[in-house]
Amino acid sequence: MTETDLHLPPPRAWVGPLLLLAGGFCIGLAPIGLRYGLDTLGPQAIAFWRYVFAIPVLLVLLVAIERRMPARINRYIVLAGTFFALDIALWHWGLTLTTVANATFIVNMGNVCVGFAAWLFLKEKPKPIWFVAVFVAVCGAAALSLGGGADGKGDIRGDLLAVGAAFLVAGYMLCSKLSRNRLGAMDVIFWLTVVEAGVAALVVLAAGERFFPATLAGFAAPLFLALAAQVGGQGLIIAGLGRTPAAVAGIVVLIQPVVAAAISWQLFDEPLTGIQGSGAALILLGIWLSQRGIRRRKVRPAAKELQEAVRSAE
Repeated sequence: MTETDLHLPPPRAWVGPLLLLAGGFCIGLAPIGLRYGLDTLGPQAIAFWRYVFAIPVLLVLLVAIERRMPARINRYIVLAGTFFALDIALWHWGLTLTTVANATFIVNMGNVCVGFAAWLFLKEKPKPIWFVAVFVAVCGAAALSLGGGADGKGDIRGDLLAVGAAFLVAGYMLCSKLSRNRLGAMDVIFWLTVVEAGVAALVVLAAGERFFPATLAGFAAPLFLALAAQVGGQGLIIAGLGRTPAAVAGIVVLIQPVVAAAISWQLFDEPLTGIQGSGAALILLGIWLSQRGIRRRKVRPAAKELQEAVRSAE
């Protein structure tokens, strides 16, 4: 047997980005579910029930898959869950004060900021091609946001809320990455959802919204969001974060507005303009380019590792 035969199999670098893409697709369904649910519940109450309905589902999945109860929660999960719940709250509030175009573009910039935060705090320095991917994706997000200016009057207060939401998105992604370095994906998503439900309950009280809809049919939208956006979307993103550098993950999840725009085109007869279609294409190009910014870790031959272990023991 040669030394080449003892090489470990190369890591499947495509798994993490694929999980993130799938999660981004599911999260892209969130604005659709929210839009259908606003007739029966307020936006903050919808978010609250989204988390509450997801908790028992996640617990059953964790016990069935891992055959154990959740591991102990840590401070990074508490921070990430708080950041995410407040991000959703500010995002919904900001939409009532500024245009959808402004709010969407500003909040999505939080995903890009993840890369710089990871570089600063996690020492995950991206490759030069990552900066090209960022530029392309940002241009795409800006173009995709064009055309929504007629839905309301711009208000600096709403823009500032969106800026706050963008920082919270970056904090959520960064702390989630730190959580995944310490716990499994199932543990992290379960505890994240528990924290988010607690924070969302406080937000509902602060906003003065009612917790319960007039009829049981009013729970349909939150239940859909719980399964599609929370269990599916956020769960897949958390799983992908454990296999992907934070900088790349921040760009990959920009697939969300592309999915939301495409589905809105079909469901609500909101066709994309040529500029918006070009923006969606640029985001997809940026996502593809970002994959070339992943630093591959070299896998050393098993024989060499064995030799070094014997030498150190001597």
